[in-house]
Amino acid sequence: MSTVRLASVPLLAALVAAWAAAPANAAPAEPVRPLTGRVLVTMSPAAPGTARAASASATVASAGAHVAGPVVPEIGLVTVRPRRGETTAQLVARLRDDPRVREVRRERRSTPRALPDDPALTVPERAAGTPAGTPVEWWAAAQNLPAAWDVTHGTGARVAIIDTGVEASHPELQGRIAYAADQSGSGSPRTDEGGHGTHVASLACAAADNGIGIAGAGYGCSLIVEKIDFSDASIAAAIVDAAKHGADAINMSFGTDGTVPPGQSLIDALKFARKKGAVLVAAAADEDVAEQGDPANVLQPTGTGADIAKGMGLSVAAAAYGGGRAWFSGRGSQISLAAYGAFGRGSGPRGLLGALPAAETDLERPVAGDASAGIDPIPACFCRTTFNGDDRYAYLAGTSMASPQVAAVAALMRDLNPDLPPAAVERILKETASRPAGTGWTADVGWGVLDGGRAVAAARDTDRTAPVGSVRLVRRTAAGVVVRVSGRDSGPSGVRVSGVKRVELYRTQGGKRVLISKARGGQVAVKVAAGETLSLTVRAVDRAGNRQKLTSTPQLRVKR
Repeated sequence: MSTVRLASVPLLAALVAAWAAAPANAAPAEPVRPLTGRVLVTMSPAAPGTARAASASATVASAGAHVAGPVVPEIGLVTVRPRRGETTAQLVARLRDDPRVREVRRERRSTPRALPDDPALTVPERAAGTPAGTPVEWWAAAQNLPAAWDVTHGTGARVAIIDTGVEASHPELQGRIAYAADQSGSGSPRTDEGGHGTHVASLACAAADNGIGIAGAGYGCSLIVEKIDFSDASIAAAIVDAAKHGADAINMSFGTDGTVPPGQSLIDALKFARKKGAVLVAAAADEDVAEQGDPANVLQPTGTGADIAKGMGLSVAAAAYGGGRAWFSGRGSQISLAAYGAFGRGSGPRGLLGALPAAETDLERPVAGDASAGIDPIPACFCRTTFNGDDRYAYLAGTSMASPQVAAVAALMRDLNPDLPPAAVERILKETASRPAGTGWTADVGWGVLDGGRAVAAARDTDRTAPVGSVRLVRRTAAGVVVRVSGRDSGPSGVRVSGVKRVELYRTQGGKRVLISKARGGQVAVKVAAGETLSLTVRAVDRAGNRQKLTSTPQLRVKR
């Protein structure tokens, strides 16, 4: 068995330099708000009061629209919908030509801001060297997570934590565990003697908006807990079991030194989980080395980091306050991207605040090394802290703390848009990561530092669902028939569909389909010979390029 390391840093050595720069992540532009399907018409102020109201009524009537919402005569506002068979764009164009109209615009819907009341999001960090006004949970804003929470709370998202177990009774994690299994043979997965698993789980899915402690990156996500002893067999069993129980993302905050190639059991387990639809996330090494060890080097093999399309998952480095690579973090061609895993070297808090079991944990006890087994001694972490009167918290730094945040955002994306396969989620996370303008992949932080808001918004705006077209008979004519073709574009709730671009109409002749019409929709005249049976099939195509599958049987048969 390979030597396994937990990807976190006790930070007991003397820290010699401070990171002084503010976080580099700039909030993205405000996302476009969803359309309601209605049109807002504002009348010219030339005729105030009742005259303006009368003018609005006349304008609506002449446009052939109908009132479909609030009418506010004081400001000349009327809300309308297009008449049957007309598009919103056609109505807007006609109204804009009316001299009585001051403004026409499609109505959009705003969303309430998700501002959790967890005190760590606003309470200032008091550690020496921390810039004034920096909150304890500074990494949430630095990674644009509130913007992600504005889009989704991820209540259906599941993050698997393969680790030392999770203390289920912790107030941050009560009620968050959807499934738990022990692969270690050492006790209940709902207890955590090690402490590492509880801290990692809280950074992913700590209860948000409950008035205590921190908010996990996944806001309302639930946990699949797989307790392991870090043996090869327990790891493989945990990965497979988590995938079987519906994990949207699987977090692995552990690894080897990479001196021994990964076993086939690990590779097969990872392939199984990916095929099941889980996004695989592993912590990079917690040393300044180019070899990340497995499972990270399986997910992002050597030489593939700079190719945005390659990899079987994500190998996550740790960034420090300001956006650069943390001094202890792995680097090189096996790095996919980074997330915050530390504050600074010699200044500020000793890591990221997260949950810790009530009882003393293995993290707080020194461990003697065993040179013959390749095990280095581990000092006690001295990491426990009291936050708002509760001592069930700790400051820990490491790539272990970075990867669960990425896993949580990946789970939010999969829950919001289940049409996205793991590869698409991984690519979006890389494409939306925060990095200096004009730069791409770097050996220090891969494709950049996690930007949760941009990643979730991109998942919302990625349409992977094919539209549906239909055809129906309108009337028969002397030469044949007139049919109406139409298309409907839909997708998972919360995803912005791109809209139907065209509907292709095919007729079957001599056993082959022949395209006879290609338009957005409407009536089509089709010639039919006397005694002939007309067989028609349609295929809708949306603006995102999704194409409806042609059915094996015609959708409409008409005999003349």
